[in-house]
Amino acid sequence: MATSEDGDFLPLTPVAFDILLSLLGGEAHGYAIMRSVQERTGAEASLHAGTLYRALARLVETGWIEELERAGSDESDERRRYYRVTGVGRRVARAEALRLENQLGAARAHGLLGRA
Repeated sequence: MATSEDGDFLPLTPVAFDILLSLLGGEAHGYAIMRSVQERTGAEASLHAGTLYRALARLVETGWIEELERAGSDESDERRRYYRVTGVGRRVARAEALRLENQLGAARAHGLLGRA
């Protein structure tokens, strides 16, 4: 369950929320996160490498995700950094999802998304 402290960080940036959503499916490296976001959102949200890696660094710093130590099978794998969401990151993502759900409810109630 999200706590009031988790809500202190809201609203999340779309980039941070997209990254957290991608990592809720399991650990991934940067390119896999970019692909996940693009597949989920289509052309609507496309992350560029610079934006992604700055956001990943901020999320690691906040403790919402962690970088994993991984031994790769070849040189290219060794350079890849893998990330996973932490318990706090999961709670913050849930708090943001609930916030967005409330926003959608208000939009529906005002007729923005069809009948109230």
